[in-house]
Amino acid sequence: MTLYDITNILNAEILCGENRIGEMEVPKAYAADLMSDVLALCSPGGVVLITGLTNVQIIRTAQMLDIPGVIFVRGKVPMKETISLAEESDIPLIVTKLSMFETCGILYEKGIQPSILTDEDGE
Repeated sequence: MTLYDITNILNAEILCGENRIGEMEVPKAYAADLMSDVLALCSPGGVVLITGLTNVQIIRTAQMLDIPGVIFVRGKVPMKETISLAEESDIPLIVTKLSMFETCGILYEKGIQPSILTDEDGE
């Protein structure tokens, strides 16, 4: 599923990265508000990050793990600095009015799998 498909499913608004969302396949998702959990438990690459946090650390975390896109829940719009860094980093951002729980449930129902490191991943 592409990030564009996800945007439509969640009735979300694209904040930046419109030119990339149609080409970005994201088979997995990880949802968290603690970036330490994302860094410790999220498998890198091909994962959309779902969060309610809006600060610039979200983009820094996405850069470190090669996360191709971020979904902000509960209608939260990130700070201008966050959007600017995402644009510079070519990381699309979308925002949905749905809760994190609803967002995860809908995406799981549509076939998006959870992204969690396991012992098999070498962690």
